[in-house]
Amino acid sequence: MYDFDNDIWLCHSFGAKCYNYTAFQTAVNVLREIGVFLEANPSEIVTIIIEDYVTSPNGLNKVFDAAGLRKFWFPVSRMPKTGGEWPTVDDMVQHNQRLVVFTSKSAKESSEGIAYEWRYLVENQYGNGGMKPGSCPNRAESSSMNTKSKSLVLMNYFTDAPDFAQACKHNSAPLIDMMNTCHEAAGKRWPNFIAVDFYRVCFLFELTIYEMSL
Repeated sequence: MYDFDNDIWLCHSFGAKCYNYTAFQTAVNVLREIGVFLEANPSEIVTIIIEDYVTSPNGLNKVFDAAGLRKFWFPVSRMPKTGGEWPTVDDMVQHNQRLVVFTSKSAKESSEGIAYEWRYLVENQYGNGGMKPGSCPNRAESSSMNTKSKSLVLMNYFTDAPDFAQACKHNSAPLIDMMNTCHEAAGKRWPNFIAVDFYRVCFLFELTIYEMSL
């Protein structure tokens, strides 16, 4: 998310700035879609991990409030700080705290009440560097993958440049192999989140859940 055109926008950009040719759409529009989903699916939980370039004062909170998502907010105060257990899905549903939001900016946890992602999770290298068979290194900002004081695991598996023609290949057996590799690297922990390109290709969700249940 970026400050752009007097609003908060979703952009895939560079240099910590959003431009007309890198802007996707205003964040509030996408967040409202998430609100519609949460209203229609009262037993579902959504996690948003923000690559955060927003510098406007309280900008993120303002856009989440404008989207009507505050009523679903899972508070930082309930997040385990030292690798402890998270509340169960039933607990989160009963409290209607079904939206978990992380930011990449550490200062915003104290200033805006938005959790700093690498205080709670470990993450492997993104891009081509995270797709080498048999290797699951942490990205630079993350603690090592086997750090148990971070209770969540995020696994990236996508190329530097999106490649739709190869997406089915990437999102099948090689993805499962990397998931197993990262399971070992993360101290026998399965990933809580898997980041890929073209997630609808090759029945990714069903394949991954099946493999993790074996």
